[in-house]
Parts: sequence; structure tokens; C-alpha cells
Amino acid sequence: MPALEVICERIREDPEVHPDFRLIMTSMPADYFPGAILQNGLKMTTEPPRGIKANLKRSYTNLITEETYVSCMSGKTNNQAAFNKLLFGLCFFHASVQERRKFGPLGWNIRYEFNDSDLDTSIKMLRNFLIDNEAIPWDAMRYMTGQINYGGRVTDDWDRTLLLHILNRFYNEKVVPRTRTDSDDDYDEESDNEGSRTIAK
Repeated sequence: MPALEVICERIREDPEVHPDFRLIMTSMPADYFPGAILQNGLKMTTEPPRGIKANLKRSYTNLITEETYVSCMSGKTNNQAAFNKLLFGLCFFHASVQERRKFGPLGWNIRYEFNDSDLDTSIKMLRNFLIDNEAIPWDAMRYMTGQINYGGRVTDDWDRTLLLHILNRFYNEKVVPRTRTDSDDDYDEESDNEGSRTIAK
């Protein structure tokens, strides 16, 4: 980082540098980032949107494309309906864990920086799980999402327990409706509809 400060100072003083040249840098919050660079430059910060609805809208606008949304149609399995439901549940989970931060120690014992890369990685893994497996591998999905993608940032045991409990509300068998067939005599439509409403509770 000290070398970065020297490089930026040389760029400003070098007459051969084009006057329209701009240096754009991105960084996570860090105490060791050179203060002189911050003082001499324009700063832009991105904050997670306030509220569950705004967070969901941002996720569907910035991270989920039309190709992503229908990506399970081309696989060897027919899990597109399950993917759409679980995708919404995953985005709702992401919004929930981010929203809890505004409650301070009542939300999380330690303030964690969950970000869009956690959600993006989890979406890709969800898609791969559903394309490669005809039966939904619930345990593997919960472990990879809760213990690794998001849980990798969590250092407090109580926070990890809470994170996994919240995830379990969105990653469970009741969220995905059963497909009715002519031979499915024990199909219970009311039970299926109740499962579809699980996320909203």
C-alpha cells in the first residue's frame, strides 16, 4: 500500500500522462488504505439497500438475468420449478441476513459483511445442484450455502446456529411443490399450497 501512494503521486506529476487519464480503484473497507489517495480522489460507496423489498429487487435486477432464471430447463433433470422457488428463497435469505445487521448486537453478535458475492456464488451452486441431481440434495445445499458461502464469514457459534436456522426456513422440502400426476392418488393440493406459502410466513 505505501508503494501505491507513491505510484499515484507520480502519475499526477508525470507530464506524459494524458490529461483525461483516470485511475479507478475498488476496495473493501480497510484501515491500511492510504489516506492521501482517499483525500485526493472522488469516493463512491455502495451500501446494501434498506428493507427486504428493496434488497430483493436489487438482487433480481443486478444478479439474476433471464438466462439464469431459466437455466435449469436445459439440464438433464426437470427441476426448473424447484429452481425458481429456491432462487426466491435464497434471495429472501440473503436480504434477511443483511437486514439483521441494522439491529446491532440483537441481529448478530458480530457485524458481518455479507455481500453480493455470497449470493452470486450460492445461486451458481444451487443451479449446479439442481442440474446434476434429479432428487434435490437438501443436506449438501444447506451445508454449502450455510456453512461455506455465508458461514465462512461467521466466527461466533451462536451466530452460525442462527444463520443455519434462518437458511432452513428457505431451503426445505415444503418450499418446493410436488408435481401432480394422473397416478398420484395421495396428492394433497391444500398441503402443497401450504408449502408454497412457507416462505411468506
